[in-house]
Amino acid sequence: MKIVRTDKELELPLVDRKLEAKGHELVLLPEGISEELLLEEVRDCDLLLMCYTMISKKVIEASSNLKAIIKYGVGIDAIDITAANNKGVVVVNVPEYAEETVAEGAFAMLLALTKKIPSIHHQMSSYAWAWPTQRWLGQDVSGKTLGIIGCGKIGSSMARMAGLGFNAKVIGYDPYKSRDELAEKGIVKVEALNTLLEESDFISLHAVLTNETHHMLGREELAKIKKTAIIINTARGALIDEEELLQALEGVALDVFSDEPLNQEFHPLKKLYTMENVLLFPHLSFYTNEAMERLETETLDRCEEIFENRPVLIKSKDPRLQQQSHLNTVYISDERL
Repeated sequence: MKIVRTDKELELPLVDRKLEAKGHELVLLPEGISEELLLEEVRDCDLLLMCYTMISKKVIEASSNLKAIIKYGVGIDAIDITAANNKGVVVVNVPEYAEETVAEGAFAMLLALTKKIPSIHHQMSSYAWAWPTQRWLGQDVSGKTLGIIGCGKIGSSMARMAGLGFNAKVIGYDPYKSRDELAEKGIVKVEALNTLLEESDFISLHAVLTNETHHMLGREELAKIKKTAIIINTARGALIDEEELLQALEGVALDVFSDEPLNQEFHPLKKLYTMENVLLFPHLSFYTNEAMERLETETLDRCEEIFENRPVLIKSKDPRLQQQSHLNTVYISDERL
């Protein structure tokens, strides 16, 4: 088979080695490749592996042999799933490989900001010492209120770390989870987003990006948050109106951005680089040895299903992937339902 893998900057040595060892033609394409060049490579390929690159209707419809698009990651917003399904092309992602990993990353960011680790480290690097003045005064997590927006597996893991591990009160906003479901995870359910925003000392976003959640934290919502609050976003950048965020909070840690990658010259959020109360991460909270091993293994499992003409396993609860049940080439797992 001819297999195209985009976003080669995200290294998958096990995947690449195993695919080539099986005799497949593997074409690696860089992040940012033009639609025209991508179209030419996909035109006669059998399998498309992607992570960040936009897979448009035009690209999909130009393909003649394409059997599946495998997102080696979670988010599927870059894929025109309707166009794929109309052409009989299965779309599948790898939804579970980094759930605990991302929660650890989010909690690490929270600890780093509450203890002012980035700014104190910068002070030490520049001046070799810092005296205990008000500028460096941190805060405890214990006894504070952490608000979780989106209480799926990642949000629930974050809640466990803060509640059981650090004795914080954890409240959660998730319209799709019952009070009892959240209580089992140590989370007190709040019915209104504004209630969570007003009561929380720390806010961590773990919601899926949809039309309903786009800019769910806008000017009005951000105005309700305590001026001393810290907000953590390891989910999707567009959950927050980022321009409003620049003016809103005492502390913010971001691993995701609406427009990636960042740069220090003309990016709309370049001001973040000069702010002391900010911690920036380049969309790498998922990136650990263990998570990448799981990602590569699952990606190869999905590839094998294509090679052997078996139904492709859909583990995601995302309705855009679940609705592919009409295709006889997929198997919808009920493990997460």
